[in-house]
Amino acid sequence: QEMPNQSTVTEFLLLGFSDVRELQILHFVVFLVIYVAALVGNLLIISAIVLDHRLHTPMYFLLGNLSILDICYISVAVPKSMANSWNNTQRISFPGCVAQVYFGLYFASAELCLLMAMAYDRYVAICHPLRYRLIMAGGACAQMAAGSWIASSIYSLLHTANTFRLPFCGSNAISQFFCDMPLLLKLACADTHANEIVVILCSAFGGLIFFISILVSYIHIFLAVLRIPTSQGRYKAFFTCLPHLVVFWLFISTGIYTYLQTRSATTQSEGMLAAVLYTIVSPVLNPLIYSLRNKEIKDALGRILIKMIFTKSTF
Repeated sequence: QEMPNQSTVTEFLLLGFSDVRELQILHFVVFLVIYVAALVGNLLIISAIVLDHRLHTPMYFLLGNLSILDICYISVAVPKSMANSWNNTQRISFPGCVAQVYFGLYFASAELCLLMAMAYDRYVAICHPLRYRLIMAGGACAQMAAGSWIASSIYSLLHTANTFRLPFCGSNAISQFFCDMPLLLKLACADTHANEIVVILCSAFGGLIFFISILVSYIHIFLAVLRIPTSQGRYKAFFTCLPHLVVFWLFISTGIYTYLQTRSATTQSEGMLAAVLYTIVSPVLNPLIYSLRNKEIKDALGRILIKMIFTKSTF
């Protein structure tokens, strides 16, 4: 299933999952359920934030952006993987592969930036509640969100251009269910040491900045939580923030693990598990962790549902 040597690659083969027909159908069904769950969860949050004026605040503006990013991010790889399983093929065109690399990097890095902005927002809200409106006023949260989208697009463009300027003339088999930059570098018909060093440095440096920024924010938050006089208040605040850290750690650790494995001997199953965790699980968990456990979001969805039922009953 590989292209002949020294012929220019015009498409790639995604060998991530089994070519047994029954397992392909199982993969399609599992991914379909996960994809629909991610879409429904995130669309509910976006609808609640847009339609309920009570949620037009900096925190919910950032949560709405996170839900948009989650929908975009899970849509990069999952629909194509499902289509391949359904159609019993493993092919993806060269332009399609370029698009997956660009948008995968774009939405992943934008999500990390946004999670950092959300951690800062919670830090200000909990540690400096009297100054919250002043600090987050004047479009500060909109600027943080816009900065996340813009900076990530530039970062992704540089990495994608740096990858696909390389010649691909040998094997076209990618042992993953989507086009992933570290695996593509292994297929290039050129010396990729410089590219790999850039990937490793960017992954390590960027991951360290995000991790330290969010960790410092939540350390301050937890210290402020410990000063809450009631044990019920401390319990509620602690178990609101802790899942945020768990989801963030899951997302960043699996992503960095993948991108630091450019030459080391990672097994295909390990790479597949890490990819599933940071491309699929995070967009499904984020609505549950950040929003659907939130009383204000649930109340807003309830009001919207009641309004819809009442509107229909008047006709």
